[in-house]
Amino acid sequence: MSTHSHTHAHAMDFKKAFTVTPEAGSQVKIEGEIPFSELQSERGAAIKSLGAHLELDGFRKGHVPETILVKHLGEMAILSEMAERTIHHMYSHIIEEHNIDAIGYPQIEIVKLASENPLGVKITVAIVPTVTLPDIKKVAAEVNKAKESKEVTEAEIAAQIDEVRRQKMAYDRLQAKAQVKTEISVAGSEATGLPTQSPIETEADFSKLPLPELTDEFVAGLGQPGQFTSVEDFKTKINEHLTVEKAQAVEGAHRVKLTDAIIATSSLELPQILIDSELNQMFAQMEEDLKRSNLKIEDYLVHIKKTIADLKTEWAPAAEKRAKLQLILNEIAKTEKITPDATRVETQVKELLEHYKDADVQRVQTYVTTVLTNEAVMKMLEEVK
Repeated sequence: MSTHSHTHAHAMDFKKAFTVTPEAGSQVKIEGEIPFSELQSERGAAIKSLGAHLELDGFRKGHVPETILVKHLGEMAILSEMAERTIHHMYSHIIEEHNIDAIGYPQIEIVKLASENPLGVKITVAIVPTVTLPDIKKVAAEVNKAKESKEVTEAEIAAQIDEVRRQKMAYDRLQAKAQVKTEISVAGSEATGLPTQSPIETEADFSKLPLPELTDEFVAGLGQPGQFTSVEDFKTKINEHLTVEKAQAVEGAHRVKLTDAIIATSSLELPQILIDSELNQMFAQMEEDLKRSNLKIEDYLVHIKKTIADLKTEWAPAAEKRAKLQLILNEIAKTEKITPDATRVETQVKELLEHYKDADVQRVQTYVTTVLTNEAVMKMLEEVK
């Protein structure tokens, strides 16, 4: 989290006044003392803030004299407010001076608070983890060597054609079954001569039946009218369909292998806050998907017999993987100096803002930049020989 440079000065030395100790889970502990003079400078603002909503007989709200306010509020409440305001103000100076790349909100503990005495504080905050990368190109080259071929084989085309013939046969027999049922119900009680069992084979018999012959006439009855003109045309179109499908499947599976390999060979300690952030995104996505299907999350949970806590436990490994991968991709982009194409970023930001009118421009910009940077990093890794 970046901080802005401050123009005003403080009498204290933030470097000397605070010690920073690394903690488990990619966190740091910041400990130190703030001179009472710093708290004193917040006294007026603290009293004003505490007294803003105070209603006392004989005074208009927000117009109670300070002496009466102090009496009414009590010295300890004022002191606590002074301390909170001071810490809130000082925090950005502390992390800036100590070069702490903090993420999320800090946990603040006041360890010493007394009038005319320094304020003792302990702050714990998660930091952007240090990512140690392997020889990333070597890892990628190894995975790329074993990439499956995208070529569609004759056997795959034959299997797909057989599947289409099987489906067509099943469909035709279902139609015939429905026809027989209709005839039986129409004939009603007079239908004594009709068999009581529908003359359709059981599943076991069905699997032994020969598939319909592959002829021009057969393929003409498939799909939309006129979609397939001949067996040759049918085979060509099956090949085209499988080529697209296989390319997507191969690329997808290969990308998973690549990302798994770089996660396994990189080292970093993940702060819990990043896992939680991924989980929140996963839940938001689920809610959106359910909303589109006109379902409420409560009803969905009842249906799947699970609680939010169950899902969090189940999804935690995936959330951890996603958080790790994003940090690793960031690090690769930094070390390899990979940046997305500025024009593409601009175009996509524009498109998203047209679609989501109320979206925050800065967040959309960050989102698009991240997505396109990730894509550029993955392309680079996939092309390493």
